[in-house]
Amino acid sequence: MLTPMVAGGVVFPGLFLLSKNTLQRLPQLRWEEADAVIVSARLVSSVQAIMASTAGYIVSTSCKHIIDDQHWLSSAYTQFAVPYFIYDIYAMFLCHWHKHQVKGHGGDDGAAGARGSTWAVARGYLHKEFLMVLHHAAMVLVCFPLSVVWRQGKGDFFLGCMLMAEVSTPFVCLGKILIQYKQQHTLLHKVNGALMLLSFLCCRVLLFPYLYWAYGRHAGLPLLAVPLAIPAHVNLGAALLLAPQLYWFFLICRGACRLFRPRSPPPSPCQAQD
Repeated sequence: MLTPMVAGGVVFPGLFLLSKNTLQRLPQLRWEEADAVIVSARLVSSVQAIMASTAGYIVSTSCKHIIDDQHWLSSAYTQFAVPYFIYDIYAMFLCHWHKHQVKGHGGDDGAAGARGSTWAVARGYLHKEFLMVLHHAAMVLVCFPLSVVWRQGKGDFFLGCMLMAEVSTPFVCLGKILIQYKQQHTLLHKVNGALMLLSFLCCRVLLFPYLYWAYGRHAGLPLLAVPLAIPAHVNLGAALLLAPQLYWFFLICRGACRLFRPRSPPPSPCQAQD
């Protein structure tokens, strides 16, 4: 168990530092630190998402029996990904910190002011990203122990499907980068927004009904009978995992409405005077 976790602890922070230093030092780029940090964090998240969804696809398609079949990659990647969630909490804080500094709120009035500014930024970060931080903490403190200990080698198919939820993450990251650099008007942003909406709906929201359907097919039960046939704590866990996905999907839909809503023409000078 220790080897994959150590590897993850080296790969994700190492990739972040490599990307940030490259963006800052390449003569053709010479990016500011804030830009390099934000883009590098999004890049690492996208790489992790591609790795996770690829591993999930391999595992889910390899398990013909959805309960008993096992694949070595399910436990190996779960252990490998644990350091990512810890690293990403810090990477998100760095992004928030640099955005705060760019807005001119940095603490440059001495050590006391800097400490006060740091605590203010930390509080703002936790307020803004509370759900994401809670999600990451739950993945490390709850989901990882359950997947390693409680499963006892059962249900690799379901774990593989859960890993494939990361398919939407690269689109989310690209969308945030485009918004950060005021590219909302571009065709790329609109196409990426549509792909983000579709992938999030299929791979995160509809994932849970699909898992219930897959179990019902295995057990010979109709979909609506599955929640009554499985333990209550399984339903509770699924509900807790689905709830933030529904909230984030609502935010994505709201952003898509603003993106694709026809803009009203500016008022004419006569109308403005009236």
